[in-house]
Amino acid sequence: MRVTVLGTGNLGAGMARSLLREGHEVTVWNRTRERAESLAADGAVVATDAAHAVLGAEAVVTVLFDTASVLEVMSQVSLDEDCVWLQCATVGIEGATAVAELARDRGWRVLDAPVLGTKGPAEKGTLVVLASGDDEVLAAARPVTDAVGSRVVRAGDELGDASRLKLVCNAWVASLTAALGQSVALADNLGLAPALFFEAIDGGPVDAPYAHIKGAAMRSGDYDTSFAVDGVVKDLGLIRDAARGSSTDDRLLGAVLELFEAASSVGRGDDDMAAVRTAF
Repeated sequence: MRVTVLGTGNLGAGMARSLLREGHEVTVWNRTRERAESLAADGAVVATDAAHAVLGAEAVVTVLFDTASVLEVMSQVSLDEDCVWLQCATVGIEGATAVAELARDRGWRVLDAPVLGTKGPAEKGTLVVLASGDDEVLAAARPVTDAVGSRVVRAGDELGDASRLKLVCNAWVASLTAALGQSVALADNLGLAPALFFEAIDGGPVDAPYAHIKGAAMRSGDYDTSFAVDGVVKDLGLIRDAARGSSTDDRLLGAVLELFEAASSVGRGDDDMAAVRTAF
């Protein structure tokens, strides 16, 4: 399948490599070209602009930062009639509506398809794809979802259902990471080795593999980026808007957002989300 990936950050680059590994013809584009050029060694074609990148594509995957960047880029391109657009960025409820409106106005087939997972799962092709939209469009997108993901969770028929589910999932991930940073910092400040905390929860009902992954980064101070702090800040803003719009109490979300904003304010914005530990 001829697939174009627009946006080659940690997530998009990993997805492009997974597509290449499965034998797809992949063209990539990134606003900062240098971030796409490394994919040429893996067999991808590096396009000079988004409009040329999508020419002849049977599927286009957007893995851009936010709603504004998705709409800006996709407003500049033309897709073939049979092309399917997989919108994988986290854009929130209003963003998903704007994407659906653009696709409807252009006569494009679009799948609301945000993903769960970061750099490692993207490179391994084991992301979880959250999907909403027409069954026919999902079927057409299957060669892509099968290459980049371990499974697809069907969130609903309405475009935007998957984006709603992504907000729910990211609320959990961000809150869990912040709570973990609190426990690691508290152990340190109480004169305990944080390793004791991980030993205490190991294998028990409150244990989680994620705690050990992010905990290792917090303990070492090595915040190699899988999901950047500033990306979490952006997502938490969308999540808080969704909470307020649905009359869900947002006090916990507000506190978690403040912690990630605090980490960003001291220069940790580009670091992995585990750097929220520094806010404590």
